[in-house]
Amino acid sequence: MKHYRTGLIAFSAIGAALLTPPLAAQAQTYPTREIRLICGFAAGSGADVMYRFMANKLQAIAGRPVVVENRPGALGNIAAAQVARSKPDGYTILPGGGSGLAAAKYLLKNAPFDALKDFDYVGTIMRQGWYISVDAKSPIKTLAELTAQLKERGANASYSTATSTCTVLAELYKLGAGLQTVKVNYRTIGDSMNDLGSGAIAVAFSDPPFTIANVRNGRIRALAVSSPNRVPATPDVPTMIELGYPQIDVGVWWGIQVAAGTPKPIRDTIGKWFEQMIKMEDTVKFFHGVGSEMFISTPEETRAMVERDMKKWESYVKTAGIQPL
Repeated sequence: MKHYRTGLIAFSAIGAALLTPPLAAQAQTYPTREIRLICGFAAGSGADVMYRFMANKLQAIAGRPVVVENRPGALGNIAAAQVARSKPDGYTILPGGGSGLAAAKYLLKNAPFDALKDFDYVGTIMRQGWYISVDAKSPIKTLAELTAQLKERGANASYSTATSTCTVLAELYKLGAGLQTVKVNYRTIGDSMNDLGSGAIAVAFSDPPFTIANVRNGRIRALAVSSPNRVPATPDVPTMIELGYPQIDVGVWWGIQVAAGTPKPIRDTIGKWFEQMIKMEDTVKFFHGVGSEMFISTPEETRAMVERDMKKWESYVKTAGIQPL
């Protein structure tokens, strides 16, 4: 009986191997079907606009359909968790804020993934600063004027946020300026626009694509950007460092992540696709137009940045006194 059971187990293992080609073998023919880019924010959001641009570019390069799947919620971490749990075969990709993955451990009580164990990092493609804005009809023209008004209103003033980066930027600004402004969470930053226009929300903290688009259409006025240098798309908007907040250098870098265990040949292929895409002239123009700067790193450099950012975000969260969700 012992020999029979051993033989049965061995036969089952061989059968499974015959029915399911190993990932190493699949890597030789990758890709053979549709590829999904998992977006942690809603359709129409700033991130979604960038995802759809990339999907169109990658589809032409990969020769397979590339679709965007929106999974908003939990500061973008629902999408990240989906990728972390996905089959490590290269067909589910998370192009997005690697710095956000590093922050999740400190912003969520029970982060649904481990940023260092659950992902393979393919590389980076760009980095961004984030904005502090008011309604375009507001009489406030500078950050100093906004600060004075928020101090006067105390806890009767509120701000809108929809991402971890927005929240940390807001809380560091509040700490540096001595403000009591109250946080209001929105599913997307776009959902806060009516409240900003009516005055229910005093100030918005938002991502570059959304901000720049709404500055151009006359809906909002950007007062400051969180990057260390001014953004070419908004050259008249000063940095927080310029305005007397040297501790505020809060930006986001976009990495390319797949589930841990994805074979290296597949990761290398994905990396080559994205590198080809970001070197295209129209891609450079598009990214610059939405407030992004090209930023290329190796997989090893990217993982090292996640490790550094985890320490940085731990400090940010403690300094700003942010309570995990």
